[in-house]
Amino acid sequence: MSVPLVEVVRSGFRESVHHGSVALLDADGRDAGCLGEVLAPVSPRSANKPFQALALLRAGFAPLSDADLALSCASHSGEPDHVARVRGLLATYGLTEAALRCPPDLPLFPSARNRVLAAGGGPAAVTMNCSGKHAAMLATCVRNGWPTEDYLSAEHPLTAAVSETIAELTGEQPGPPGVDGCGAPLFTLSLTGLARAYARLVTAPAGSQEARIAHAMRAHPRLVAGTGREDTLLMSAVPGLLCKIGAEGAWALALPDGRVAALKIDDGASRARQPVGVGALRALGVTWTPELAELAEVPVEGGGRRVGSVRLLPGVLS
Repeated sequence: MSVPLVEVVRSGFRESVHHGSVALLDADGRDAGCLGEVLAPVSPRSANKPFQALALLRAGFAPLSDADLALSCASHSGEPDHVARVRGLLATYGLTEAALRCPPDLPLFPSARNRVLAAGGGPAAVTMNCSGKHAAMLATCVRNGWPTEDYLSAEHPLTAAVSETIAELTGEQPGPPGVDGCGAPLFTLSLTGLARAYARLVTAPAGSQEARIAHAMRAHPRLVAGTGREDTLLMSAVPGLLCKIGAEGAWALALPDGRVAALKIDDGASRARQPVGVGALRALGVTWTPELAELAEVPVEGGGRRVGSVRLLPGVLS
């Protein structure tokens, strides 16, 4: 069963509690203090994106730069550089935005969203947070001569390639694909399997495709997420950290030596994810810094000012 992990405190009163599970593995892949249910299937959502990108590389995707590769793993904020790079990746392969099958959306970053609206624009596929992954999927189809119209189909060769890659990295056989929020096929796996897969990425031999993905994401953390987002903040704060959030409270975080955490918040609350992720890093032995201490709690506001925080329950991950 999952366990209580996070409390929401407002004006000194515990207002809510979030439950979840955390898989913690040491550098040898052994249990380093797992909490809750870490062997049952969960939906990692966008935390699967590095594995999807690896499948694309293996299938012939040839990004022109590590920045493009980082974007293919991203849940980006739709900031101008994100959107420009998606358009550039599509153009490299003779494609336009019309080829994208992710749903139209406004940018996640407030100022980027306001800029689009002020210019009379609206939701678009290219500003949807998964458009980098979709552009990379389309590029892979072009490289292989595969059809682009149905690249999200469960029967498409891309889907088979992703399933095989996830099975290899996790040591688990994923079930039949579901449908992610962006429309792409989605595979479930255990938190232990998710952690094991991230460990394989960060400990892969130099020059391997796995190592290239880890390097690209760590070299371009703002492209992986965006201004003020968890992945950008944590990868910038902790040397060598590789991490990627997923919707509904999922997150995986891996250190260069293979120590890794994978977590899922039961109720899907994104506000609970950051305190658990930062606490997991501390439990894995990451040097505690003022920057991490600040990220360990998410502010709770009232009347336009901070009146509390979202934080780990006392004694959890200690």
